[in-house]
Parts: sequence; C-alpha cells; structure tokens
Amino acid sequence: MIEDRLARLPNRHRAFLKRALAAVPGVEGIVGLAAGGSFIAGEMDEFSDLDLVLAVEPGAWPEILERQQAIAAELDPTFLAGFTGEHVGEPRLLVCLYGPPLLHVDLKFVSLDDVHERIEDPVILWEVEGCLSAAFARAEARYPSADPDWIEKRFWIWAHYLADKIERGEIFEALDGLTFMRTVALAPLAFLAAGVQATGVRRIEDRLPPFATDLERTVTGVDAAACAAALEAAIDLYTELREADGTRGAVEMSPVEREVRTYVAELPARLQALGRHP
Repeated sequence: MIEDRLARLPNRHRAFLKRALAAVPGVEGIVGLAAGGSFIAGEMDEFSDLDLVLAVEPGAWPEILERQQAIAAELDPTFLAGFTGEHVGEPRLLVCLYGPPLLHVDLKFVSLDDVHERIEDPVILWEVEGCLSAAFARAEARYPSADPDWIEKRFWIWAHYLADKIERGEIFEALDGLTFMRTVALAPLAFLAAGVQATGVRRIEDRLPPFATDLERTVTGVDAAACAAALEAAIDLYTELREADGTRGAVEMSPVEREVRTYVAELPARLQALGRHP
C-alpha cells in the first residue's frame, strides 16, 4: 500500500521519502512517521511540499526538540537549512529545504502523548508496534472551519482600519490588509459554502474558479483610489457570502456595519479632496 503511494509521487518527493523511511528507524526517540497534506488525497505534484509528522517517545521529547535540525539532516543528507515555526505559533514545526533538487519539507515533531490532537488523518508510513495507529484511534481529527459569527464581529473594524490606511497614504499597509481579508474572511467563507476544506486562499483557482475570478476585484496596484475600489469590492463579496449562508438567516445591519459602510462609501470623495483620486 505504501509502495503504491510512493510510486505515484513526483521523483524528488519519492526519493526523499525512501531515504527518510530508511533512516528514521535509526533515529533514537522517534517512534512513528506519517505524511499529511496533499499526500493524504494523492494530489501531490512537483510543486507540493511534504508535510511530515514525526511521533516522539514522550521521555525523549526535550532532547528531540533540541536536535530538530540534526534529525532533519539524518533523514536526508541533502538537508540545506531549516527554521522553527514560531511565526505560525508552532515551535514543534521545522520548516526545511532540501536539495538539489530543491524540496520544501515541513517536519512536525509531536509527542506520542499529544499526536491524537490533529486536524487531519495523516497516512502512517512507519511506526513502532502500532503506537501511532493506537494514538490516532484515541480521538477523531478536527479540522478548524471558518466561523461566520467570528468573522462578522471583526470584519467591519478591519474595513474601517483599511479605509484609514488608504486615506493616510499607507498603501502597502492597505495592500497587506486586503490580503489578510482574502485569507481570513473571504476565501474561508467561500470554501465553507462549497463544503471544501482549505487553508486561506490555497488552490482556490482550481477548487472555486468562479469565486477566484470574483476575488480578482480585491487585488489592486499601489494606488489609493484603486485600493478604495478593492476595499469596496471586498465588502460587496463579503455581503454576498453572508447572504448566501443559509444557516444564519437574515442578518440585520448593525450600527458598526452601517457606520463603516458610510465611511467607506465616502472615501473616494475624501481622496479626491486630497488630490489622490481621479
């Protein structure tokens, strides 16, 4: 079964996993190896990352964390560099680059006591005496989906913030904010409506082509007037997504929404008065 999966992988991914599978039984303290992400669905292509979970014997946990980079090199001698995942709130993660040929590999070192807490069911590639299988059997995977109420409580404050940045002339901050809106609000709600699991905007072009086309209206250049139009487009898209959510019923316009809509609608006139709108 595992050999069949490996055979369908791109060459560099298959070569890496074969070397890792040969090496990992000799790494003291590691008791299991599993592959997640697109490996689970068999959707890996030449541009895919490898997302690997290394199950750690609880007693070896502190020492393993100190040896993350050394272990990454033990799995494959083509290890070039790696850094830990504090930027995503996950110090157990080591983001690695191997090569040549270059390959991005995420190694997540998880204590066997905690490995049952997961967002997906990775494919077990190797384990000691069924320990990883037993750990996964303790609880079901729970993928965090978009929470429309959580987004609604924040969306209008985000929109006001972006309007102020645009008016002040902080265009790159506004561009970052529009990216944030797409990643945290618009794309997750669109995937939720389609019943598709996703992270941010990844693969939205393939999975939701019509919505991806709509999303283009929120992408703009380094220009205040264009940013204002993109913000209005983001608000329109959000409104459409909210109205299409049949689980919430009619959403009455709150005072904050009413005030922010007016504030954003008046933004082009304010920019014109400042000489920053055609």
